[in-house]
Amino acid sequence: MPFTFKRIDIDGLIIVEPGTFHDGRGFFMETYRFSNFCKAGIKSSFIQDNQSSSTKGVLRGLHYQLPPFAQGKLVRVIEGAVWDVAVDIRSGSPTFGKWHGIELSAENHLMFYLPPGVAHGFVTLTERAQFMYKCTAEYSKECEAGIRWDDTSLAVKWPIKDVKVSEKDSLLPPLVKAPLFRKGWFE
Repeated sequence: MPFTFKRIDIDGLIIVEPGTFHDGRGFFMETYRFSNFCKAGIKSSFIQDNQSSSTKGVLRGLHYQLPPFAQGKLVRVIEGAVWDVAVDIRSGSPTFGKWHGIELSAENHLMFYLPPGVAHGFVTLTERAQFMYKCTAEYSKECEAGIRWDDTSLAVKWPIKDVKVSEKDSLLPPLVKAPLFRKGWFE
């Protein structure tokens, strides 16, 4: 089944739409095929899969990992819907500090690829959402980092105002105080 890959205005971010086959029983789709992703410029190998479940209004993020465990991510929703956000934190990038948001849902089947050097977060739009993502590096507590979800310098337009954030995420620094991806880490 073919994939459609749409590049957006932040370098390396790609919206992926898988081809789906629908019939009276439901649907079938491939969610990943290495050769198709390579042709689209996503040549990284995915070595860890994660899944989270969240209730409406839960906001997770904005998270990332620093080298040597910097992660690219391929994210998707298998139940419900989320507003998914990526922020470019690559120092020296022409789109540094810019963000892109997209609704990912079980109905639209869209996926979002985020390269290393991009902070990631989402807020749940439905009563419950199951969120899955593939990572290009294993999780490392020593390399984890993040940015406050409501940093005014980013001005992310979250569609839900009354959000539930973990204590850990509420203590994340603003972009100006966060460890960033230095030039050379992402080129």
